[in-house]
Order: sequence, then C-alpha cells, then structure tokens
Amino acid sequence: MSHLRVVRGNPTDEEVAALVAVVAALGPGEETEPPPRSAWSDRRALVREPLAHGPGAWRASAFPR
Repeated sequence: MSHLRVVRGNPTDEEVAALVAVVAALGPGEETEPPPRSAWSDRRALVREPLAHGPGAWRASAFPR
C-alpha cells in the first residue's frame, strides 16, 4: 500500500481528502501487453539459415522452411 506524506505546507483536511480522492481514482493502472509485432518487421527473416549438405541437398534448398 502506498503512503502519502506532506513535505511542505500545512494543508487542510479538505485538501488532503481531495488529493487522496484523485490518487485513488487513478488506481493501480492496467498492465497491457504490447501489440503483436508484424511479421514484416521480424529481423530473423534477414538471417539466412545454413544450407544442408549431402545427397538431395540442392532439391531441399528450394523448399520453404
């Protein structure tokens, strides 16, 4: 739980009540997940995977992964 402390001044009870009401109305805030990233901005697509070696490797290199 958070605590409020008056550092300077001499607020009235009404001023403290107004401040507490405003802070309470703000609430804890909702944690939202960031929007999903577009596949177009995926940097992994720019990195080429190593080519396969061995018999039939040339044929497998044309297939999408």
